[in-house]
Amino acid sequence: MSKIRYGARSEAELRNRELEATSVGAWATTLTVFYETDPDVVAAVLPPPLEPGDEPLARVTVARVDIAGRPTFGAATFAVTCQHEGTVGDYALVMPMSTEQSVIGGRETFGEPKKIAEVTLTRDGGRVVGRCTRLGVTFLEVDGQVRGELPLPPDGKRTSFYFKFLPAPDGKGFDAEPSLVYCHREETTRRLDVVDADVVVRDSNFDPVADLPVRRVVEATLAERRSVQTAEIHSRVPGEWLLPYVHQRYDDRSPVGED
Repeated sequence: MSKIRYGARSEAELRNRELEATSVGAWATTLTVFYETDPDVVAAVLPPPLEPGDEPLARVTVARVDIAGRPTFGAATFAVTCQHEGTVGDYALVMPMSTEQSVIGGRETFGEPKKIAEVTLTRDGGRVVGRCTRLGVTFLEVDGQVRGELPLPPDGKRTSFYFKFLPAPDGKGFDAEPSLVYCHREETTRRLDVVDADVVVRDSNFDPVADLPVRRVVEATLAERRSVQTAEIHSRVPGEWLLPYVHQRYDDRSPVGED
């Protein structure tokens, strides 16, 4: 009898492909913009125990990711800078991805707030455009002009904070206390360009990044970069702290017919 593919697998066959992909590191062309927004808005979107950073910054990335032997896909992040117990990092409100495979592992393994979307990064001469479209709305767009190459930075590290949790099946709270995950990325850059960029955040009922207004673009770059990712659970978080923010992970409108 041929092998039953839904059947149990041996220990040798068990693989966490998300960890494999992130621990090797894939090269990506990434448009990154930091912009200044309102400090009260940043404070409002951060679940405890995260705290605002020194500056009220949003971090926007739109990338085209190349993994050997697999189709290229689009990936984006909309995050705010923040800190926890002296560690400076960022907290993502939404991470649009263009393929199901790039969504599932990150959500279940690390607690990343990933959602399926149309994510594109295009370049025509010196003009570079990144867009995120979801459920009929292009809620995020970065339009920039490449101005010139920058010196390559040394390899660096940065930290992202995620909350990993599962809603309880009875609809009341969580299965268990949520986890605060520290995700560390070691980054290598092989090309870096400065970009003059404009950021447009459009209103969406599902991805309301427009609530974080663009006051001033602080920095914009286009990079060819590889990121190697590792993560660990830092601590558990009381469920009542996180419960008011769970809606950030899901769409407000239900498929069962709520207007």
